[in-house]
Amino acid sequence: MDAGSVGQLVREHILDTFEHRVIARFDVDELIDYRARRPVMTYDEDHWADYDAPELVVHLVHDEAGSPFLLFTGPEPDRLWEGFTTAVRSLIERLDVGLTVGLHGVPMGVPHTRPVGLTAHSTRPELVTKSSWFGTVKVPGSAAALLELRLGEAGHDALGFAVHVPHYLAQSDYPAAAVAGLEAIMTATGLVIPSDPLREAAARADAEIAEQVAGSDEVEKVVQALERQYDAFAGAADRESLLAQQQEMPTADELGAEFERFLAEQDGSDPQQP
Repeated sequence: MDAGSVGQLVREHILDTFEHRVIARFDVDELIDYRARRPVMTYDEDHWADYDAPELVVHLVHDEAGSPFLLFTGPEPDRLWEGFTTAVRSLIERLDVGLTVGLHGVPMGVPHTRPVGLTAHSTRPELVTKSSWFGTVKVPGSAAALLELRLGEAGHDALGFAVHVPHYLAQSDYPAAAVAGLEAIMTATGLVIPSDPLREAAARADAEIAEQVAGSDEVEKVVQALERQYDAFAGAADRESLLAQQQEMPTADELGAEFERFLAEQDGSDPQQP
């Protein structure tokens, strides 16, 4: 899960900003289910011209101050999670990595008009400076979550950030959340990574979202309701979960359907038609 393409945007930004080289490559044929996520191939008139092969690779990058760090990119493995986490731990130990940091976006019932929040989690309480919005919950597992768990069991420091993305924007790129995620990474690691391109993209996206909201009374009312819920949560002295407020709120499906209807009206299509 990467709501708002948070992890993707940060990854692309780092690779576009700095020179980098691959220092480790995983065997994707052992880890990826191609039929579940078919790689893109290019057909050119009468022949197959290209194959966009998936890659799980570790890049060596240097930040703006010259400090080296590693960036691990690629699709989540479908198989052999335990073997995968063991291999990553082996790399961490061989390369003497002091801190492993993960990042992704999660859909939340928050408005885009308020500061972007995040949930931090780690292998040691001392690594987390913010209180969590969640108590104890059971969620579908991921390779990244298992990696953090196994690293902690092995005595390694690992930290993760789940950036809160308005659920009605979860399927779109949301650069404002990527900016928040990048800032969290820099604070945790001390890395120096310019963020101007992401901030400019966030400003453009925010302007487009504001224009869409202003064009629909229904959508504007929904956003205002989320704002009231957010403000009530932020002002409470003793809070456990943003989603625990006893207020009648639209569901994610209702809000998403309303935005789809509004966007369909902009290009003249009928949202009721397949």
